[in-house]
Amino acid sequence: MFRFAVETERRFYLANEVSVSVTGDSARPVIEVELSDAWVWDMYRKTRFIPKVRVLTFKDVNVEELPRTEL
Repeated sequence: MFRFAVETERRFYLANEVSVSVTGDSARPVIEVELSDAWVWDMYRKTRFIPKVRVLTFKDVNVEELPRTEL
C-alpha cells in the first residue's frame, strides 16, 4: 500500500512519495522531508492519513523504500 517508511526522532511515517533536502550550514544542517499520501504513527492524533506532510528537523532521518509485493 505504501512505498516508503520514514522514521524521525519523534514519529514514524508511511508514504507513497518522499522528498528530502538538506539546507543550512555544515555545523547545523536543517533536514526537510516532504511526504505525500502519508500515514503517521502518533497516538495523540485523531487523523492518521494525511495528504501532505512537511517535517523540519536537525536530527537523523531514516528513509527506506519498501519492497513491492507481486500480486
